[in-house]
Amino acid sequence: MFGMGHWEILIILVIILLVFGAKRIPEMAQGLGKGIREFRTAMRDVQDEMDINAPKPDAQGSKIETSAPTDSVAQNAPNHGADGENSAEQRAEKQA
Repeated sequence: MFGMGHWEILIILVIILLVFGAKRIPEMAQGLGKGIREFRTAMRDVQDEMDINAPKPDAQGSKIETSAPTDSVAQNAPNHGADGENSAEQRAEKQA
């Protein structure tokens, strides 16, 4: 546990007992327990409040409609061959 052996933990506990006394340690533990309990209650209340205020996906109509693109850049760009000539379709349009 945290790189400490059993003897180190025992020594730390004895020092805490000597500093605070046998009467004060249970009071501190009780206060710590109350603080943890209040923290959990507050966290639960905040989480419940966030769940209540969160928009429901069905109520807002979450469906996103997309449409297919009508023209793409590649279709409108001129098609030049390797020697700079236009495609057969473009040559036919020029002749007409």
